[in-house]
Amino acid sequence: MRYFLDTEFNGFGGPLISLALAPEDGGVPFYAALPCPDPTPWVAEHILPALDVAPISREAMGRAFSDYLGDDPDPLLIADWPEDIAHAAQLLIAAPGHRYPIDRIRFELCDAFGFDSAALSKRPHHALSDAMALREYILAREARRF
Repeated sequence: MRYFLDTEFNGFGGPLISLALAPEDGGVPFYAALPCPDPTPWVAEHILPALDVAPISREAMGRAFSDYLGDDPDPLLIADWPEDIAHAAQLLIAAPGHRYPIDRIRFELCDAFGFDSAALSKRPHHALSDAMALREYILAREARRF
């Protein structure tokens, strides 16, 4: 199945704050957040107040992420920004030389020209809302092709 991915992070190139997956079939999404002890001013104003979930440890988030995708034999995570993919891939690292158990995972950086999460998301800069907006945008674009 395809999962539309979005993340929030602490400034350009900064550490992961939240990650969301919106499954193509509209099923239960994945959404979790990490502590952000030293947020940039913009993140403190726009991201942290809107998290809607209590932050958990990176280990707990990695396990939950792996468990969420674990029953899918061929998950494909689709993102519109390379850092989203990088953060998702890094979340699978459990310890040096060890990763959380997932048999297979694929990532795709989509051509989402025209997609603007600030304009299309119900709650801009909220990973889950942005992932859902990306899903709707891509699925609608694909439907117009046929």
